[in-house]
Amino acid sequence: MAQEKKMNEEFFAKLHKEITTTGELIRARQEEKQGILDDFISETKRFFFGKISEKALAASVKKTNAELHRLDSNIRTAIARTKVLSDTVKNLVQKQVPIAYRATLSGISGGVEKKKARKKKRR
Repeated sequence: MAQEKKMNEEFFAKLHKEITTTGELIRARQEEKQGILDDFISETKRFFFGKISEKALAASVKKTNAELHRLDSNIRTAIARTKVLSDTVKNLVQKQVPIAYRATLSGISGGVEKKKARKKKRR
């Protein structure tokens, strides 16, 4: 009896959930980064109007740069993770190529997968 290959839907759902989670993480980090940039802009305005000293601004610069670097690193890591997950999803979906069947008077024919041509190794 002919039967199609079934996709592992549980695994696919897990991958989908992980991609969604990492996407949300990226968005959250970007929002956090924007908040830090906004805070720094307000600090520079306070310095410009003489509310804080140059020394305080320099400390704020150092702290802001460290936070920005940390967030950029987290975003890059999440992007790399998403790429790996999406490649896994792509491979899983590519394995779902339909098998060719044909209904005939004598029953169902086909279902034979074509074998991949082997490449000859050079010596």
